[in-house]
Amino acid sequence: MTIEATPPRESTRTALMSALLSADAAGRKNMVLLIQLRWLAVVGQFATILVVQFAMGVVLPLHAMIAVLAGLVAFNLFSLYLVRQRRTISNSELLAALLLDVAALTLQLSLSGGATNPFVSLFLLQVVLGAILLERWSSWALVLVTTAAFALLMRRFSPLALPLKLATDPFGLHILGALACFALVAVLLVLFVTRVSGNLRARDAFVADMRQRAADEDHIIQIGLLASGAAHELGTPLASLAVILGDWRRMPRLASDPQLAQDMAEMQAEVERCKAIVTGILMSAGEARGEAPAITSVHGFFDDLVDYWAARHTAPIDYDNDFGPDLPIVSDTALKQVICNVLDNAAEVSPQGIALVIAREGDAIRLTVSDCGPGFAPEMLANLGKPYQSTKQRPGGGLGLFLVVNVMRNLGGSVAARNRADGGAEVTMRLPIASLAFEGDVRAVGEGDHDG
Repeated sequence: MTIEATPPRESTRTALMSALLSADAAGRKNMVLLIQLRWLAVVGQFATILVVQFAMGVVLPLHAMIAVLAGLVAFNLFSLYLVRQRRTISNSELLAALLLDVAALTLQLSLSGGATNPFVSLFLLQVVLGAILLERWSSWALVLVTTAAFALLMRRFSPLALPLKLATDPFGLHILGALACFALVAVLLVLFVTRVSGNLRARDAFVADMRQRAADEDHIIQIGLLASGAAHELGTPLASLAVILGDWRRMPRLASDPQLAQDMAEMQAEVERCKAIVTGILMSAGEARGEAPAITSVHGFFDDLVDYWAARHTAPIDYDNDFGPDLPIVSDTALKQVICNVLDNAAEVSPQGIALVIAREGDAIRLTVSDCGPGFAPEMLANLGKPYQSTKQRPGGGLGLFLVVNVMRNLGGSVAARNRADGGAEVTMRLPIASLAFEGDVRAVGEGDHDG
């Protein structure tokens, strides 16, 4: 079983801005559907005019009716141009398009019997589409317009001159027309409403996803503020401890005891390690002293990272760098920390050894961390990237993979996890090379220091 948390190419903040425009983006899709429906209306009206005029022998004002169809074709071509030039379509523009369709239908009906024409029920199609596509006030405005158009057709219309063979049973002819109109409206509603509903569901899912990602980012910010505050608070006592231990090591009475001197040296080394950890937290929070970004390379970054991790852990690591030709990149402290976090988790459940493979996958770097542990529980795989999903029974557990997924997401990458068939777990991280790319002189790779 493999579960992947794949972010969009754009950052979460950019995606949130897109979410704010998602209603108008859905409006653009709906305008496209209206254009398609209008093409069907033009073809259907033209075919109906031909059948009624030439097959049924009913005399119609052909020139006027064809002129209305030509106007619809011209408007549809303009709508296509508008959709191609614009990324979003507003509610007012959708309302204007539907009102024009109502006007065209009113003209056609007024030329062919008015309210007595059974195809007058097509007004209901416009009302249904307005109720789905438009805001509430716009929907009611469309209801008022279509009602007024129907009332107008009861008073102002050109009556049809039926041939003798049809004039004997006008009611039967009306029923047949009503049946044809019903079938047409039913088919168009099913085709159109299902596609519009799909657009709206996709929009709602997108907005919900962006809200969840915004909540995740807020969670990360809170964690970062907590870590930064703790680092600031720990800085002073750690510095005091370092000074006190330095004074003790210079005191003759304490320095004369070899065992005590060794203990103080180990204590001082651990204090220095704690100070380095605090410094790293502040650097990740952007609060370290201003320094130029370290320029390194793909091989240099990961080789130094593995050396750094291996020097601080007892679990052996099988490291295979199969990236290929080296590329210059900017060293990213957050990326280093999340990779070390994945390695830490793997070593914790697999002290006998872990493996790290670096490879190139198109324009991305693929990192695969595997272990020989018990693997992921199904609920952990199903909730990959969500906070507090952990088998470790301790407060705050489960934030590791949550932070890994979100850091990789912000860098434009993705994280996938699975349980291997031969036992153990595997975490695969994919990161676009462009997110770490260094656009300066490539020679800087050899001149700069590698990130340690």
